[in-house]
Amino acid sequence: MEEIKQLKAKYCRFCDEGYDPDGIAGLFTEAGVWDGGRTFGLAEGRDGIRKHFEGAGSRISIARHQVMNPIIEINGQTATGHWLLFQPCTDASSGEAVWLAATYNDEYSKVDDGWLIDRLTIEVAFFSPYDKGWAEQQFLSGRAP
Repeated sequence: MEEIKQLKAKYCRFCDEGYDPDGIAGLFTEAGVWDGGRTFGLAEGRDGIRKHFEGAGSRISIARHQVMNPIIEINGQTATGHWLLFQPCTDASSGEAVWLAATYNDEYSKVDDGWLIDRLTIEVAFFSPYDKGWAEQQFLSGRAP
């Protein structure tokens, strides 16, 4: 279970330190899927994930992923993880400070070198301007799920 927590921590760190596309893609299985829904898009396969994150800094220029309350269930060589995300960040297109809250629903596979992500799914609860907050404006224009 600790290996899966470390895997998630590495994902967050790669994102928060400039969205390292090779680092992030390397956390996924070869056929892995990163599903950010209508808000953030879909990337399939390690190469697709790498390509998706090559441009991530042009969408969110500053991010601080805070993941918490993990529920991890291991079943032999596979596992699932349910995490909550609260993230202060900066929308790169507007330079605006924003709040992001979401749920991660992840699927993992155990391989020779440890655990990798098979599928990461993000369900966005709000993606709101800092100054208005989620009660006044739940989603930035054009970013609703």
